[in-house]
Amino acid sequence: MIRDAHVNGIRLRYREEGGPDDRPLVLLHGRTADHNDWNGITQHFARRGRHVLVPDLRGHGESEHPGAYALHEMADDVAALLDHLRTGPVELIGHSLGALVATRVTLARPDLVSRLVLEDPPQAYAITGRPPIVEDGPASFDWRMMHQTEAQLIDPDPAWAAGLAAIGTPALVLSGGTASPLDAADIARRIPGARLVTVEAGHLIHVTARQEFLRIVDAFLDEDPR
Repeated sequence: MIRDAHVNGIRLRYREEGGPDDRPLVLLHGRTADHNDWNGITQHFARRGRHVLVPDLRGHGESEHPGAYALHEMADDVAALLDHLRTGPVELIGHSLGALVATRVTLARPDLVSRLVLEDPPQAYAITGRPPIVEDGPASFDWRMMHQTEAQLIDPDPAWAAGLAAIGTPALVLSGGTASPLDAADIARRIPGARLVTVEAGHLIHVTARQEFLRIVDAFLDEDPR
């Protein structure tokens, strides 16, 4: 079911699947995508007893395009949505940009996150050599989001990078391996106790190696927390 919520001063579109009394799980898509990026995966988790929530991040899909795209604002949106829905702690899965947002939700509101899965997150150190963004026509996302988030990816907030050491939530980091342009292992090293698993599938692990992605994530989420 597709729903709207007015939270943190903007309208967020989100998808909801599974029973209302099931364990809550949130999926955050990567840059330029929307909730449809998780098609098939949402149904998988719903069948496994999860109440699945999949928002379009601000500037993406059918959520509002407010023109301001600080990553901490995206995280505030997600936290406000979970407060609005009264989910309690959720299993939080984020891909790429969504993974960076997920870390910020966990840092700001550890009470909202029971387990954290980061799929091929960008590194937390400054990077060089990325080609400039070229606007090549109308899109389902806000081009202003592309420019603003690119600046934050190239030169990450050092306070956020240092803060990753304070994450106490059980965390799984998936790396796309040598075919990915990102250094997911850097994030895994910075989060205490984080588990790093490499799947040689490139940046879109949940697309190019879906069954492996689901097998690894299911095993992590189903572990006895003790």
